[in-house]
Amino acid sequence: MKYMTDKLKVTGLDGVIAGETAISTLNNGLHYRGYAIEELARDATFTEVAYLLLHGELPTEESLADFRAILAESDEVPDAVIQLLHELPLHIAPIDVLRTSISALGHFDLQANENDVIANLGKAIRLLSHIPVLIAARYRLTRGLELVEPDSELSFAGNFLSLLHGRLPSARDERALERTLICYADHEFNASTFTARIVASTGSDLQSAVTAAVGALKGALHGGAIENVWEEIQQVQSPSDAERFVRDAISKKRRIAGFGHRVYRDCPDPRAELLKEVSQELATTDEQQQLEEIADVIEAAMWQHKQLRPNVDWPTARIYHSLGFDAELFTPLFAAARVIGWSAHFIEQQSANRLIQPRSNYVGAMPRPFVPLHDRG
Repeated sequence: MKYMTDKLKVTGLDGVIAGETAISTLNNGLHYRGYAIEELARDATFTEVAYLLLHGELPTEESLADFRAILAESDEVPDAVIQLLHELPLHIAPIDVLRTSISALGHFDLQANENDVIANLGKAIRLLSHIPVLIAARYRLTRGLELVEPDSELSFAGNFLSLLHGRLPSARDERALERTLICYADHEFNASTFTARIVASTGSDLQSAVTAAVGALKGALHGGAIENVWEEIQQVQSPSDAERFVRDAISKKRRIAGFGHRVYRDCPDPRAELLKEVSQELATTDEQQQLEEIADVIEAAMWQHKQLRPNVDWPTARIYHSLGFDAELFTPLFAAARVIGWSAHFIEQQSANRLIQPRSNYVGAMPRPFVPLHDRG
């Protein structure tokens, strides 16, 4: 069968303005609701940032306490969903398990089919609270470990680390994860967020939109890229091999994951610069310090030979490794942060909605007469 792909011009909507948002912007650096990512990552907690993205303003001490209390009250995942985590085949990737379990959660949410702002805020908070429990429960179940109860006394990041590792985290590790979550919380109309907004525009529910967004995030050209970053850097045995690794990839016209970005072409990714500092702070063992040296050589070589800078996934893969996460958890961790951005965009889309339905430029066959089956050669 012949496909007319030779005529197709694929643009990926590169640079096309597809709508308006008051949630985040990449103009003059990354800002959430007007606040620079550098200030948020340095001085705010992830819970404050989640409140900001959902409500439009930073919380007061009282409103933050209320928000944390609601999160703590919302962390109980239905037993049937935990049982589903038991029953899904072991070979299923954690990001696929997360997608399926988020969809299943919708069946147990009493407000699942309510689409007013108050209901959607409640659903967003429950998803934010449930996702770390789902990720950690599946991880521990597949390793024969007992599940850990959420601890409302801990921060969001601290609780997440406790759920996964079964022990209280150090303040250093807690803050490192906090900063990655803040950096991944939102990023304007990225592929998964735009997917969520398309679903929102149809009048569908939040769980459906987030399920679709996770499906988009999984792809290797989006959130799945972070797992590829770790695979890349593991191939380099020492800093002295790093330059050769880059040259070899270039000669074979092979893309190195973690470099280049659709938007950050003429400037650095501010999240990559922030998280490089975090990765360096975590590098206390010989292995971790060597990884930092390898990363530095690869960065320099990629700029020298390709004029490509690292994106956010490049340092984050090393951070997650230093925090004791298996590579298969990297993309689910991305989702745990981005769910708050997806939810904020879902609510914004439905607040002033119009169905998102673009047109295409048809380049196929021109009109032609139908030939009956018996007359076709």
